[in-house]
Amino acid sequence: MVSIACISPVPAPDDAVGPRDRARGALLGLAVGDALGAPAENMRPSEIRARWGRITGYVAEHPCGTDDTEYAIFSGLLLARHGSALTVAHAEAAWHQWIADRDEGPFRGAGFSERGTLENLRRGLVAPISAQHRHAWSDGLAMRAAPFGVFAAGRPAEAARLVAVDGSVSHDGEGIYGGQAVAAGVAAAMAGAPAGVVVASALAVVPDDSWTARCLRRAVAVAHHGERAVRSAVVIGGYPWTDLAPEAVALAFGAYAATDGDFTEAVLMAVNMGRDADTTAAVAGALAGATRGASAIPPDWAAAIGPARGTCLPSMKGHHVLDIAELLTPDESAKWAPGPAGVRDSYVLAADEEEVRP
Repeated sequence: MVSIACISPVPAPDDAVGPRDRARGALLGLAVGDALGAPAENMRPSEIRARWGRITGYVAEHPCGTDDTEYAIFSGLLLARHGSALTVAHAEAAWHQWIADRDEGPFRGAGFSERGTLENLRRGLVAPISAQHRHAWSDGLAMRAAPFGVFAAGRPAEAARLVAVDGSVSHDGEGIYGGQAVAAGVAAAMAGAPAGVVVASALAVVPDDSWTARCLRRAVAVAHHGERAVRSAVVIGGYPWTDLAPEAVALAFGAYAATDGDFTEAVLMAVNMGRDADTTAAVAGALAGATRGASAIPPDWAAAIGPARGTCLPSMKGHHVLDIAELLTPDESAKWAPGPAGVRDSYVLAADEEEVRP
């Protein structure tokens, strides 16, 4: 059995997708999926059909990313500052500096896990105790996990390690596993791995008997039957909360697997399944964008994505996901350096000395 702890770049023709295009595709794909899925959040497929028929593009007059995009930017800046040297203390300090200790608010659109974390930090609790709230199992880490896969391209295990460091401030258990699955999947896709290896990479970094792994396996097993089968395989009927990490991550990977990583089809399938549609479409978009590159994203969808508006996180206002992609892939010649701390990691660590700030 071939190890997927480190995945070598897949040899490709001269006109194939390059590492920087994959990075831009992953983060722009996240933002596009987020904006496409936002209007359908918390809806059932029948409700989506009654209102729009089948969603095939933006249905909002002024599409934009939600907290999913803004928190992904937050994690991207954190990672650009510290690189592979990231610690829990770094992550906790960033939460205070950029979120908890600021007067701005009211953090519109923030999920339950983020609000619980914010409250705990403001009460003086520290990580990992800051993650001890009712929604530590949410998809709030999964939605911001893609930057770790971009940074640790071809190294799913390292991507999973780093995202868990970030997530320890806000999540626990299945919430951490969901983030690790997404980060590892994006890391594999960044190396040009086929869809099956991307899924296997995600499964390899979470406990085999976890709720996340079971849901992911069920979703992928029935993916060839389409969105209704995927949804039925993982959604808990009648459960009111749609931000369960095992469910959201499985729906996203199911959409990705069903469409073999086709960007447009994967994102639209995630959107039209409803539930936490902005997050599932954001994750599917990150996976497919890393697989196919930014050039696979419809130009009109990409053009609608501007700098973050700071609706949820005022400190992220003005940052664009494509800028984060550049920060995390500074030198293509160093991109595929072997080992857990190559030239590229040294570059990112050097950026810390220049105080990368929002």
